[in-house]
Amino acid sequence: MTDWSGYLALILQGALVTAQLTVMGCALALVMAFIAGLGRLSRFFALRALATAYIEFFRGTSIFVQLFWAYFVLPFMGITLTPFQAGVLALGLNVGAYGAEVVRGAVQSIGKEQREACVALNLSRFQAMRYVILPQAFLTMLPTFCNNAIELLKATAVVSLISLTDMTFQAQVVRAQTGNTLVPFGTILLIYFVMAMTISTFMRWLERRLARGLDGVRTV
Repeated sequence: MTDWSGYLALILQGALVTAQLTVMGCALALVMAFIAGLGRLSRFFALRALATAYIEFFRGTSIFVQLFWAYFVLPFMGITLTPFQAGVLALGLNVGAYGAEVVRGAVQSIGKEQREACVALNLSRFQAMRYVILPQAFLTMLPTFCNNAIELLKATAVVSLISLTDMTFQAQVVRAQTGNTLVPFGTILLIYFVMAMTISTFMRWLERRLARGLDGVRTV
């Protein structure tokens, strides 16, 4: 029993690393999603081209390869990252590419009448985006952002391949030491599910909260 308590503590330490990866990866993904998504809508060709190149590259290549590039190839270019930093970078850039299309689609879904109202109020392009378009579009983005966050959570398992002691890595350690597969992987299966449900619950709460007060705006 004492041995299994120690193994459980090991898995929980890995769960903390997984949670940190998820939070920081989601933060980077959110930033990149807005930069690239709004870049796709820019009036400037160079910005549109850069945003498109980023999105297509990270959507069109494997996160496994991206992770190995971040950790093993970047040092040859003078950029050395810790396993944790490489994991956050690869996860954030990969999921951010998918999120960028969510941002673009949500912004374009806002009705023409909203933009015309901004012109009538003499709002600048930035003011219209900041105070009228994005608050409504963000609410549309949330359900898909929730899915993206959960996908990022599950994708954190790949960081075990660069010896980052996340939850999957620790489960593999326990399996190697005990010869038991069911208990460690059954445990992390449950923990992944609890984490995913926590993300879903938080996103639903945030969606309800942001929806308050927007009903009137949508009818303008």
